[in-house]
Amino acid sequence: MNLPAHLQFLGDQLTLEGVSLDSLAKTYGTPLMVYSHTSIQQAIHEYQQAFTRHKMRLCYAVKANSNLSILKLCQGLGCGFDIVSIGELKRLQAIGVSAQTVVFSGVGKTALEMREALKAGIGCFNVESEAELLVLQSIAQELGLVAKISLRVNPDIDAQTHPYISTGLKNNKFGIAHTLAIDLYLKAFAMPYIQVMGIDCHIGSQITELAPFMSAAHTLSKLILQIEKESGQSLQHIDFGGGLGIDYYAGTAVDINPTELFSAVLPIFQDYGLTDKTFFIEPGRSIVANSGVCVTQVLYLKEAEEKNFCIVDVAMNDLPRPAMYQAYHHILATRKSLWPAKTYDVVGPVCESGDWLGRDRHLNVQPQNLLAILSTGAYCSSMASNYNTRPRMAEVMVHQSQVQLIRHRESLDDILRPELACLAQ
Repeated sequence: MNLPAHLQFLGDQLTLEGVSLDSLAKTYGTPLMVYSHTSIQQAIHEYQQAFTRHKMRLCYAVKANSNLSILKLCQGLGCGFDIVSIGELKRLQAIGVSAQTVVFSGVGKTALEMREALKAGIGCFNVESEAELLVLQSIAQELGLVAKISLRVNPDIDAQTHPYISTGLKNNKFGIAHTLAIDLYLKAFAMPYIQVMGIDCHIGSQITELAPFMSAAHTLSKLILQIEKESGQSLQHIDFGGGLGIDYYAGTAVDINPTELFSAVLPIFQDYGLTDKTFFIEPGRSIVANSGVCVTQVLYLKEAEEKNFCIVDVAMNDLPRPAMYQAYHHILATRKSLWPAKTYDVVGPVCESGDWLGRDRHLNVQPQNLLAILSTGAYCSSMASNYNTRPRMAEVMVHQSQVQLIRHRESLDDILRPELACLAQ
């Protein structure tokens, strides 16, 4: 097992940036989400360095993790942002982000969201249908504003990932079929309150092979040349979405990194004469996933007829990826132990058989011991809920042994307050 540099054993204790996870659990309680500042910083720098010789805008995908402190860190490192709701825009505005640096994606933007984003001065809408384009044109005319747009094109490419996070096939709900895109671009160029800025393509998430990206680059390049020829207009940017996969297995190498990705796709765009375009990229998971560790306490060890169960205090409402996607997260004890190892299913206390965190894990643990669930920085806290009236966990950021609380643990009073206020009326 090869742990990332920010997560290492010092003596018998697992530490993150030099801070013992056991000590953090003692201070802040469990379950607890812990993030590495250095890991996020290095991931962003890797993208930026891969693009040193090309015009690039790095837009962090807020949906991956929308904690304000993480967004502030990304902003300070020069990121723009990709959002999918007006709520995510409000988060960015709360920390002083200019809407001009924001791309608004999503297949179901409401008229209210369009109106608020236009008034804020959004940098670009990634439009996903003709119906959406017509509504946006109408609202922009009503406000006397011009909406800057790209059309999201669906290239019908299999990203070879989980079906729930594949977005580039013709049977997915996302984007405009590439065979229909030229006609819609011609309509958009003719709309007086629409300014066409570029083209957008996002084929899926947790992609670990170059071939799908390269196929998308070829399809997109051919389409851009056709659009520009038939319209007589020039597109300013190519938004290639995100989707780069990460290592969830603590040592199983992922086939590609940002440098390898751009070394493969940029020459394709160059071969088609598209070197004048600004290249947008919208990573989320590959920025924050491996930065996060969830610390959880073992409540009980249960021996059943066919399975051993390790019951912990974190659950599917806190870490929904295993229940939703049958996703793997590496799990290990936070202390090296001489307890005899057994094979367990690691499960939570929620009243659902789907409430599991890991199947058939070999662990040396006893009740009250702590476990670390790795690679939980993306699509965990941002997807968390209060199912079973369970408060959401506290979150901390560690940077060079300095610890900052970035989200207070939710209380039961916090959960009940909105409903009690209604009863009191």
